[in-house]
Amino acid sequence: MRNLKLTIEYDGTKYQGWQIQGDAPTIQKTLEEAIPRIVQHPVKIIGSGRTDSGVHALGQTANFQTTSTIPPGKLIHGINAWLPPEIAVVHAEDAPPDFHARFSALDKTYRYTILNRPARSPLLKNRAWHVREPLDTPAMQQAAEHLKGRHDFRAFQSKADAASVETSVRTITRLEILRDREIVELFVTANGFLYNMVRAIAGTLVQAGLHKLAPADVKRILEYQDRSLGGPTAPPQGLCLIRVRY
Repeated sequence: MRNLKLTIEYDGTKYQGWQIQGDAPTIQKTLEEAIPRIVQHPVKIIGSGRTDSGVHALGQTANFQTTSTIPPGKLIHGINAWLPPEIAVVHAEDAPPDFHARFSALDKTYRYTILNRPARSPLLKNRAWHVREPLDTPAMQQAAEHLKGRHDFRAFQSKADAASVETSVRTITRLEILRDREIVELFVTANGFLYNMVRAIAGTLVQAGLHKLAPADVKRILEYQDRSLGGPTAPPQGLCLIRVRY
């Protein structure tokens, strides 16, 4: 039995996230319908983590078991022939038997994109959060510094998810704000993420960029562990899973 590791790119606009949810269109469901057409048996695909409805990926990782002997390169072409235009397998390789896309991951990197100008962009409507008011990106970076390191991120967790995780402690190793004219991008790398954690961080840092929160307020929000003190949960279309490191 082979254990195949896939790297997948997708536009999540039309999908209800990664995870199978009944008859709803999801990335996992679409892959589990396409792959058996090539390997000639049912598969259960394991993703590195769930992405929410409307969220995108450049480097989602997944693995599945197969008895097929088709080489990885040919598998890519075969699977992609059965996938819709919004989803593509961009890399495939044989992995060790004990490789697990979720539990073997060392860290993940997400990018959150903001369009910061008065006018909206039809081309970026599914790729970025449109914030009209000018953002003070140095203030956002100052606020972000308080979130680096190992902390309890309960204040940046969806309340609906709080009961489903054993701990809300995570370690952020990179949280960087980059600006190129009207495009502001947040890059976040951590050993794990809570549900809506990146979007909650993005929403809070935008409040700092609008001077509705002081950079030091972010430290207080983190210490009080109270989600209601933070900024809004940023919309999903700006979020993209960039890389999973093993």
